[in-house]
Amino acid sequence: MSELAVQKAVVHLPVLLSVVDHFNQISKVGNQKCIVGVLLGSWQTKVLDVSNSSGIPFDEDDKDNSVLIVRWYHTGPKLHKNDIAINELMKRHYPNSVLDLGLPTEAYISVREVHDDGTPTSKTFEYVTNETGAEEAEAAGAEHLLQDIKEATVDNVHGLRRLNSKLLGIRSYLEKTLQEVFNLLPDISLQQSVKAFYLKTNDQMMVGYFASLTHSVVALHHFINNKIANQDVEKKEGQETEGSKKDRKDDKDDVKKEKEKS
Repeated sequence: MSELAVQKAVVHLPVLLSVVDHFNQISKVGNQKCIVGVLLGSWQTKVLDVSNSSGIPFDEDDKDNSVLIVRWYHTGPKLHKNDIAINELMKRHYPNSVLDLGLPTEAYISVREVHDDGTPTSKTFEYVTNETGAEEAEAAGAEHLLQDIKEATVDNVHGLRRLNSKLLGIRSYLEKTLQEVFNLLPDISLQQSVKAFYLKTNDQMMVGYFASLTHSVVALHHFINNKIANQDVEKKEGQETEGSKKDRKDDKDDVKKEKEKS
């Protein structure tokens, strides 16, 4: 495989911001998950310096004639089968066209791959070293722009940091006390320890057994007393009912006798 025409690619911060803005504008118009554009920059001894970008279709900047179309991009997130065809179309006009993919950026250049089995050669992508660069004015502008953006993940990061500190504290505590806990555990491999463990367990179970037995006896005693009290109440109510019936009968007899006398 021949030496690559591009050994390194430097992408400036405004390029990344432009790609994000392009994606946001296109997403408002339609439900597109991927956008395509070209990258603008200059060559510096096999180092590609990308200083600007534009979504397709685009207008070249007439003020800076040294800025050329040097590469194209799409938001990925991975390489697609038709990327080779698009890159070959770009190479008709720009022989050393480079594909820039996703965020963080990854740079690829198309090369001809020779197969060992004798099959015809095919085009494939070769990774090119890539980095994000910025001039002093660009870095200051990007920092000023980021100050107005509310980062939604800041609270999550702070929460994770607090959680991490708590977990580290728990780990430190366990490392200090875990051996002491192990030392306090009984050694059940010794026969004496096993016997003592059984005796202690049986004593505790016996206390629980007597407590349950006492509770059952007391509950049974209350049940019997309640039963006797209910019987006494029923007996008393029965006597009162019989007495009232007898009184009513006597009253009827008296009335009958008075009628017979008259």
